[in-house]
Amino acid sequence: MELRQLEYFVAVAEEANFTRAAERIHVAQPAVSAQIKQLERELGQPLLDRSRRTVRLTAAGEATLPFARAALAAVADIHVAVEELTQLVRGTVTLGSVTSHNVDIPALLADFHAEHPNVEITLSTDSSDALVEKVRSGRLDAAIVSVGPDERPEGLDVEVVTDEAVQAVVSRADALAARKSIRLKELADRQLIALPVGAGIRHQFDAACANAGVSARVAFEASTPLALADLAERGLGVAIVPASVPRGRDGLHALDIVPELRGRLVLAWRSGGPMSPAARVLVGKARRLLRVGAGA
Repeated sequence: MELRQLEYFVAVAEEANFTRAAERIHVAQPAVSAQIKQLERELGQPLLDRSRRTVRLTAAGEATLPFARAALAAVADIHVAVEELTQLVRGTVTLGSVTSHNVDIPALLADFHAEHPNVEITLSTDSSDALVEKVRSGRLDAAIVSVGPDERPEGLDVEVVTDEAVQAVVSRADALAARKSIRLKELADRQLIALPVGAGIRHQFDAACANAGVSARVAFEASTPLALADLAERGLGVAIVPASVPRGRDGLHALDIVPELRGRLVLAWRSGGPMSPAARVLVGKARRLLRVGAGA
């Protein structure tokens, strides 16, 4: 019994016609007919009733069809398994991230490379908006991005990296250093230091200002929260940064923003669409790393 005999038999059974079956599998009709007859001789029973215009299954054909389909499906699964193994051995992975985060990407990539040394890895940085679009379009397999507290980008699954408040930070010499909090509307009168448009925290801050009817004046932009803090420490204005940034810096004073602003860093990947075996393994490793770091 040969696989092509089973393939031809299933095609004829599903099409109920030798001509359409031959066209479907791109084989001449006489060859289809000959192979099915050979299969019938081997089984010792006719599988098809050819006495009518529409070909029908005999009782033996009805009994044979599910097993023929199962055999062909098993062969297809073998091809998929081998293909995935090949891709995992010699695949590619593209990972993106915002410039500031607390994920130990070097450790993650080193661990992955030790297990799959022939997989090519590309790492890039960009704004959260750009990274989300690249993951959604398939140009990146996954990315670490900044999103709002209740936000999950459409078409993406996420694993939370951090979830923290966003604060206003000033130098110790600033008059605001005597206060514990500041209302969003009060920031309209101050020179602000913020991430560029497209960054997740900047998006949250701009949206909050718009909702409150506040016209904020951003005088300085920098690509990382740490750079924002450095500018604030030199007295150049009020920096809008994650709450973890000013901790342990004696030259800075942090104020809670009222109403509260929060931001999250997440690992994001496509919830639908294809993902290479190598990318799937890397995303799985990254998720486990984040859960261990969170104490889950």
